[in-house]
Amino acid sequence: MSVVAMAFLTMFSPVWATVALAAPEAGAANGVTDMIWNAGPMVKLVLLALVAMSLGCWGAVLVKFKSFRRAEKQSEDFYELYRQKKSFGLLYRESQALDESYLAQVFRSGYTEWGRVTKMLESLGSVEPAAWSGEEALSTVEKAMEGAMLLEVRRLERFLPLLATTGNTAPFIGLFGTVWGIMTSFHHIGLKGAANLAVVAPGISEALVATAIGLFAAIPAVIFFNYFMNRIQAIQGQMQYFAGDLYAVLKREWVRRSVVHSKEGAEESPAVIRTTR
Repeated sequence: MSVVAMAFLTMFSPVWATVALAAPEAGAANGVTDMIWNAGPMVKLVLLALVAMSLGCWGAVLVKFKSFRRAEKQSEDFYELYRQKKSFGLLYRESQALDESYLAQVFRSGYTEWGRVTKMLESLGSVEPAAWSGEEALSTVEKAMEGAMLLEVRRLERFLPLLATTGNTAPFIGLFGTVWGIMTSFHHIGLKGAANLAVVAPGISEALVATAIGLFAAIPAVIFFNYFMNRIQAIQGQMQYFAGDLYAVLKREWVRRSVVHSKEGAEESPAVIRTTR
């Protein structure tokens, strides 16, 4: 929350300074309020859309901060359990409570696919040792973990398109409101037949509020979008490292089972020869 508060104050401070300069005598709030109130219907509609986009972005930022905090905390807890070298079956059951952990999700996907592959080979009964090489079978485990990583990245990217859309379009929406307001002001100037500064300045200042609000909505959206994308890239690196480590562990287990299976076959073969004679 401290990061959000600091960013909120940082974003609002230029606006407060601009408002204070715009109305030094009558009061900042009254000056901006008058400009917005006296703006045309189209400019007011643009301002309303920009305010709605800004509020939506700040709501998305708060939600993402909470979700990232939970996901990272639960992933740290899961990794501590993983480092304790418990049995994978026990680790799988304990990881069920860590539903927000991206590492736990990768593990569950890989371990579930590992269980399917081993049960399938065990159900075949007499399996030749060559079938236990593991490369083709373990590739399905690797693909399952890659699919889980993709789903976790998509889950973490939820609501980020709103930030990207606001950052890209809000300045142009505000500029549209400004252009429309200036067009209306010049139209009124033509009707009145006067073009001095006292007539032109109020209408233009009211129109420029739309550009200011557009920038106010876009700047924090771009900042937080880049911030969350960098965190997602770091999380992707963590998931890839964990998936590689888990794949190595499963491959060693597969080799161990292959060796055991080969020894059992070697011990059974002399007995078969003696009985046939």
